[in-house]
Amino acid sequence: MSQARIEIDLAGQRLRLLSADGGPRDFAVSTSKYGAGERQGSFRTPRGRHLVRAKIGAGQPLGAVFVARRPTGEIYSEALARAHPGRDWILTRILWLSGTEIGRNRRGDVDTMRRYIYIHGTPDTDRMGEPGSIGCIRMRNRDVVELFALVEPGTVVDIE
Repeated sequence: MSQARIEIDLAGQRLRLLSADGGPRDFAVSTSKYGAGERQGSFRTPRGRHLVRAKIGAGQPLGAVFVARRPTGEIYSEALARAHPGRDWILTRILWLSGTEIGRNRRGDVDTMRRYIYIHGTPDTDRMGEPGSIGCIRMRNRDVVELFALVEPGTVVDIE
């Protein structure tokens, strides 16, 4: 597989996967409802150049629930959602991002990885194409499975 690259358009709420192995793939996403920003505790989506630091969840079923990057053994359902109101659901797969720009999105109080910023699956009831997360990049579960299969750790992710 040749090296892929991901571009995330915050204004358009789109993720584009670019790869020499095929044409570009475009996906609707949902980034932070608080806008763009890098500071710890801001709940904003960080900008700039990042890398996929880790891929988590290979082989998990659609809707698998993750807490602290570990599968809980649960599968998301409306009943589970009612039992845990207000939970920020991280489902199916996780691509954990790490900033590459010291002082902008790496180290100190702007460190993307220490902020636990991911590209991850979300409930099908969550709207795509409009901001709604608390910092991460949310995707439909089937879309994040497709993306997960096409990228490797070290894949460049540009967020602007």
